[in-house]
Amino acid sequence: MYIVGVDEAGRGPLAGPVSVGVICALEGFDFLAAFPGLNDSKKLTEKKREALFVRLQEEIRAGNIRAVVHLASAAKIDARGIVPSVQGALYKGVRALLPNPEEGKVYLDGSLKAPPEYEQETIIGGDGKVPAIMLASIAAKVTRDRLMKKLAPTYPQYQFEIHKGYGTKGHYEALRAHGPCEIHRMTFLHLATEVVV
Repeated sequence: MYIVGVDEAGRGPLAGPVSVGVICALEGFDFLAAFPGLNDSKKLTEKKREALFVRLQEEIRAGNIRAVVHLASAAKIDARGIVPSVQGALYKGVRALLPNPEEGKVYLDGSLKAPPEYEQETIIGGDGKVPAIMLASIAAKVTRDRLMKKLAPTYPQYQFEIHKGYGTKGHYEALRAHGPCEIHRMTFLHLATEVVV
């Protein structure tokens, strides 16, 4: 039997994709021993998240863990909405790692739901309680942050490498000065009342 952990990152930013991390390991795998200092990605420094992500890649190569991160673009979020975009990425990830629903159980953070054919448990604050979800949150966050840094030189005026698309003061100032670019979520910008687009 397998344990699957699921979490997402980047639900709230004004730009860039939303990211869903899915982790799968045999029941009984000791996440805390394999990943010293494992915790909710939001409670870790960027350096610690990166170190744990490197460990994750080592465990994947060793065959101890399977993992995928699915992204839903800003365009998809604008077209479908944030909830369906997260759900679509999540369903893809869970079905890719655990094609047979009878072979495991899925643990999800917050209000996330797996496809209905899976045994599952959604845990409020799960990214601080369930190690498989913690690791999924790190996979989702690091993958998204790396992508935003990679995109930053294409859109230097927004400084995505600093705020990763979140609605910081500097990001709002850049939006006022330059307007949105193609990776901005247009449906999110009306929420930013101080931004004229």
